[in-house]
Amino acid sequence: MTALARPTNGRMIGGVCAALARRFGISATTMRVIFVLSCLLPGPQFVLYIALWILFPSEDKARTAW
Repeated sequence: MTALARPTNGRMIGGVCAALARRFGISATTMRVIFVLSCLLPGPQFVLYIALWILFPSEDKARTAW
């Protein structure tokens, strides 16, 4: 598993789905479909996405921190 950092390439909006997909070893498209389908259920999906967008560092910032 890789560190949770939003990639600089291959992101659509914030890179959260791409970061989670990379972490769990699945395709980014699959993770995006799962997120969109989860939005059909009641819950704070959009708030969680924004919170993860803020919490996950960008890949270039994570690289310089090490």
